[in-house]
Amino acid sequence: NGLMESISEKIPCSESGYRDWLLYARRWAELTVLSMEICDKLDAESLGQLQRLYGRVDSEFLEWVCNRYAGLYNFPASPPVMVHHVPRFLAMQMESCVRDKVALIVIDGMALDQWLVIKDVLENQRPRYSFEENDVFAWIPTLTPVSRQAVFAGKPPLYFGDSLLSTNEDKAHWVRFWAGRGVAESRVAYERGLGHDDLESVRETASNPAIRVIGLVVNTVDQIMHGMMLGSAGMHNQVRQWAHKEYLANLIDILIDHGFHVALTSDHGNIEATGCGRPLEGAIADLKGERVRIFNDYKLRDQVKNKFPDSIEWPPIGLRDDFLPLIAPGRSAFVNRDKRIVTHGGISIEEL
Repeated sequence: NGLMESISEKIPCSESGYRDWLLYARRWAELTVLSMEICDKLDAESLGQLQRLYGRVDSEFLEWVCNRYAGLYNFPASPPVMVHHVPRFLAMQMESCVRDKVALIVIDGMALDQWLVIKDVLENQRPRYSFEENDVFAWIPTLTPVSRQAVFAGKPPLYFGDSLLSTNEDKAHWVRFWAGRGVAESRVAYERGLGHDDLESVRETASNPAIRVIGLVVNTVDQIMHGMMLGSAGMHNQVRQWAHKEYLANLIDILIDHGFHVALTSDHGNIEATGCGRPLEGAIADLKGERVRIFNDYKLRDQVKNKFPDSIEWPPIGLRDDFLPLIAPGRSAFVNRDKRIVTHGGISIEEL
């Protein structure tokens, strides 16, 4: 209750700087973790206060995003402000001889509150670890093909060409980025689909003396999310269980033992959303996400917007002109009415 009261009194406004919202997002994540841990003990009054706070924060954050988000991607990469700044930040460290070898772990779909859960477990498993943390913004829409490609390409989605609806070019983006920094393709590694019984493959890559840069995608959190039937509380519980299995700790150990500086990030987060109805747009949407629909024509998007008047017509900021998102409002999703899911694609603090 004390944290909720403090947070409710210090909501940044539409004129606040981006650092204010990043700091607030960290406090918001702490509140989320606590509320998930005691959700079955909260009385009706506390739950009502929490729901009203969600509404206030979502409203202020959306207004800020609409006013200020467009200017974020041109900020310097040190420290990173958006996910596509991360490889540039690592490259700057290598170029200045701060780091000789770097490994980037991308935990697909991990929200900031879920990172706090994982970090808590890691600190108990490996007391010798030290963390230097910096919060960053994902790309809108908060979809894997958009935001994860940005991580590995080190540039805005505008430059992805025909791969904007797919993640199959991540490796090519990663190799191309480091080639532009003078690191030969033979010295750059990339693996995806990690998270369970694949540590020997990573060990083999990390032990290769020629490799200087490694990019790794851990998919477990995203897999938990897309199979989650128990809401955010169930999500936290399963993420904590996965962290306790020490896969991530062992993965980091392997990289550190072979001389790599380890950076860990996410491409986007996730929220618990409630269905507002499923658009019956047939084949006119290029991508039918649960929190966002993507269209290639303004008239087609307008047709669906007319049926969901509260939905958000997001401008193609850092995107191709024919990549037109329509985002579900608030904490809703384009699924059957009143259905509860854990998903991503929208503009909430937890996703962005």
